[in-house]
Amino acid sequence: MPEATRYREIEVVGTPREMGQQLGEAACEEVRAFCEVALERLQETLQVSSDHAQTLAEQCLPFAKEYSPDSVEELQGVAEAVDLPFWKIMLLQIRNQFTADPDSGCTSLSLPATSQRSAIVAQNWDNDPALDRFTVVLTRRPIGKPALMTLTQAGLISYVGFNEAGIGACLNSLPAPSRPVGVPHYFTLRELYEATTVDDAVHAIRRAHRAIPANIMLTTPEGPANLEVTIDDVKVLRPDETTWITHTNHCLHPDLCEYNEQFPELIGSHPRKARIDELLSANANGISVEDIKTALRDHQRHPRSICRHANDEPGVGFWQTVFSVIIEPAQKRMHVSRGTPCSAPYEIYQL
Repeated sequence: MPEATRYREIEVVGTPREMGQQLGEAACEEVRAFCEVALERLQETLQVSSDHAQTLAEQCLPFAKEYSPDSVEELQGVAEAVDLPFWKIMLLQIRNQFTADPDSGCTSLSLPATSQRSAIVAQNWDNDPALDRFTVVLTRRPIGKPALMTLTQAGLISYVGFNEAGIGACLNSLPAPSRPVGVPHYFTLRELYEATTVDDAVHAIRRAHRAIPANIMLTTPEGPANLEVTIDDVKVLRPDETTWITHTNHCLHPDLCEYNEQFPELIGSHPRKARIDELLSANANGISVEDIKTALRDHQRHPRSICRHANDEPGVGFWQTVFSVIIEPAQKRMHVSRGTPCSAPYEIYQL
């Protein structure tokens, strides 16, 4: 567990270029180190040369510019402030496009509001613990658009978080076909935070020429929703026999389940899905924030549990729950554990 229990908080405001410059100035060290590590990992694990990395980043830029000029403008502000070539900032956005393998695990859930608490979207984020030192809680206040707070690695255009319009989002890897060139996943997520309805959120994703699949768990003013996003479509899941939705790392929509047979099981996805459903069902009469924390600390099948710990599994054994997050958009706050939730306290961050 890191020595500090809170992530550093940064707030930026203004035009896209101004926000990027402010972020680069505030998190120059984190952005520079993240760029260096991202390229080193690609070189070490996938034998991607610096030239190849630059070429792919530059090939994706026209797709990104057409899709969201504001996001490109913001990242250009970051690059200027940290004094790095722009392609290195773009590389952070596309580093998961170099391989068909998913780049993180995760267990997520979304619950509607009750008389005791507001609506919630939450997850454990299972990934490389080396990313902790680049992670910040970033508040953006763009001119003419909803303010948003994200739990993110410094230099990414977007990540897990919520906007002031009541849209909250958590992320899971999804097994489905990908392609190397297209609109980066983080760009579509940033556009989603400008939405106020589920339909708007779906449209924000659909209009992109997407490069990779992803799962996006949402809480919205209309209730819980889950988007299984492939490069060809967006499938919307709503609660069925329960009032909530849960997701791990396999497809649930009937039209996409065939992909589960084509891609390898990701760190015990099916057992984690069954377990989180079991834990929520045990509190079906009233699931509190504390109940959710308890569920996200669960160690059944440890170390390959909902609260994941490093183990000897080939390829992804070094992954663990880097952070756990519970988002309440209506309250404009996030509860975040910096490290596994069994060992780190949940700290509150307020927009």
